[in-house]
Amino acid sequence: MSIPQSGGGPIERHEQLAEYLASGCKPSADWRIGTEHEKFGYCKDTLKPLPYEGRRSIVSVLEGLRDSYGWAPISEGGKLIGLEKDGANVSLEPGGAVELSGAPLETIHETCDEVNTHLKEVKDIADKIGVGFIGLGAAPLWSHEEMPLMPKGRYRLMNDYMEKVGTMGRAMMRRTCTVQVNLDFGSEADMVQKLRVALALQPVATALFANSPFFEGKPNAHKSWRSVIWRHLDDARTGMLPFVFEDGMGFERYVEYALDVPMYFVYRDGEYINALGQSFRDFLQGKLPALPGQTPTLSDWADHLTTAFPEARIKKYMEMRGADGGPWSRLCALPAFWVGLMYDQSALDAAWDLVKGWDAETREALRVGASVDGLQAEVGDIKMQALAGQVLEIATSGLKTRGFGTSGGLVPDEAHFLNTLKDSVDTGKVPADELLDCYHGDWNGDLTRIYADYSY
Repeated sequence: MSIPQSGGGPIERHEQLAEYLASGCKPSADWRIGTEHEKFGYCKDTLKPLPYEGRRSIVSVLEGLRDSYGWAPISEGGKLIGLEKDGANVSLEPGGAVELSGAPLETIHETCDEVNTHLKEVKDIADKIGVGFIGLGAAPLWSHEEMPLMPKGRYRLMNDYMEKVGTMGRAMMRRTCTVQVNLDFGSEADMVQKLRVALALQPVATALFANSPFFEGKPNAHKSWRSVIWRHLDDARTGMLPFVFEDGMGFERYVEYALDVPMYFVYRDGEYINALGQSFRDFLQGKLPALPGQTPTLSDWADHLTTAFPEARIKKYMEMRGADGGPWSRLCALPAFWVGLMYDQSALDAAWDLVKGWDAETREALRVGASVDGLQAEVGDIKMQALAGQVLEIATSGLKTRGFGTSGGLVPDEAHFLNTLKDSVDTGKVPADELLDCYHGDWNGDLTRIYADYSY
């Protein structure tokens, strides 16, 4: 979940909303990669989720990273709720999952080094206090009541609102984890092409990274239960955005979509002011019930953009949001997957050629199929396993064309980061399948074994 944004001063013209998004356009030489991943923490002896405070707690982990590895603290209301260093930050998901939001880096080699360093630091601190961390798309055993709500004003407001819309918002907040990558665009046309490819192929990412076949202690008949949760969260702010594929798509059309997303809050002087369900359009006219007579700033707009949760979204950059959190190797594979498709024009054109004939119903059916069946999903004559193979071929070509090798040329490009995904396509098995094999095999139905066998 995002921290308060710094967007800018007063909004005096409607055009500033689209201009804010367009200000993210960069020449390709300046495109960067920002990888985010979340993981669940737990007490090793009880296998229960970490409380916020105590000897074995979220605070203990954050303080350990601060004191041992030089991270600077971020506080809210006197509570330690995050860390920052070198353009990256560590933050807390509503139920206490720990997230690394990586710095914008040039290559996947760099972003993977960043992930590896972070996980080693976290493991060092966690081992000292009897804590473990595990990468899964959904909490396999814990109930809603077992997972504490973190002391952030944004989360308190969201928690209340989630009870009134959809059916699984509170489960999303407390019991899901993801890995995502944030990428740049060069122009409005480039943004449109990338967003269309991102949305259309997000189901392939969901299938390849599916890693949540358990919920509340038993198999749930889905490879990605996290995807199920997101589909039942809040129709006003989630989904596959069919309008993106219509004529006239651009920054202004995305603005109109975001303006129709109900508000959560306004951030003022370190406090989150309740604006649940209110309209940013009213805010622009000084008619927001939460702040009558006041009009928004670009910082308010930047905050509001973080409260839309489609499968891919834009701010000053683009976020790929469809993958489950998972094992170490897949944390580097996710940025490789999307960078290979997005950062080489020939690869991007090939990816668009692959999907441009699909209609909204096909895209949504692939989304559901990926959640239920992973690589075994079939929609009409589209077989997910074969589709994933085609997509990986395009991504591989894109990474090879980029040609970002390691210093000294020992590794010529970034394509090897896709190997774990290619193995999945070859076998037809994604992490969820491997977990189910363990559950029905060596674990003999004992799901607690997942912690010892799959923690970082």
